[in-house]
Amino acid sequence: MEVLENLNFQKAIAELLPKLFGDAFRIVLTVTILGFILAIVFGFILALGRLSKNRALNGVVVVFQEIIRGTPLLVQLVYIYYVIPLLIELGAYFLGIPDFSITMSTVVAGTAGLAINYGTYISEVIRSAIISIDKGQTEAALALGFSPRAAMFGIVIPQAFRNSIPVFGNYLVMMVKDTSLLAYITAQEFLMTTKAYTAQTFLTIESYTILACVYLVICIPMSFVVKFVESKLSRARR
Repeated sequence: MEVLENLNFQKAIAELLPKLFGDAFRIVLTVTILGFILAIVFGFILALGRLSKNRALNGVVVVFQEIIRGTPLLVQLVYIYYVIPLLIELGAYFLGIPDFSITMSTVVAGTAGLAINYGTYISEVIRSAIISIDKGQTEAALALGFSPRAAMFGIVIPQAFRNSIPVFGNYLVMMVKDTSLLAYITAQEFLMTTKAYTAQTFLTIESYTILACVYLVICIPMSFVVKFVESKLSRARR
């Protein structure tokens, strides 16, 4: 077949791999690390809101979670990148600042989108972990003179976070793979870099095969690390 005769993996590896492990890798690494840290912080805030006895706050958090869980991550990324700046400019216009303009970088939009989306799901992980902690521990802390806040932040929450680490690890691996969606807001990550290279060279099979292998090389070791940490934590609880 003509397709087989034209395969040139050697050329694709020599030309595409340096691009993938150059700027593209830095973008993926930056968005993943910042997005994951912000997702945990945001998820923790949402979890506390869901656990709050304030019905208004609880209701707002529930509505927000349903909106995020009810829309695709790709739509959220596109909305943040294209719509949010326009809404900010519109708000500035009504505040009497007609010449105000704002641009959002793809890295900022991607980080924010991943943080909000994953933070929403992580919030339920944290909330469930907090609820699962034996109430007897809180009662014992209160009996020893701890305030309710000190008991929550000093005893319950540290244990909840420790129990959630394996799930956090799985979300981290998923986030690395979901950075590919940033290609739709023109971020020069792995997928966008590969698409650009393919358009120039027409080495379609070679390019996307290399892309898949790059994700495997990154995600499979991460998955093994997550499983290793999970097994260590399981033994520590026994």
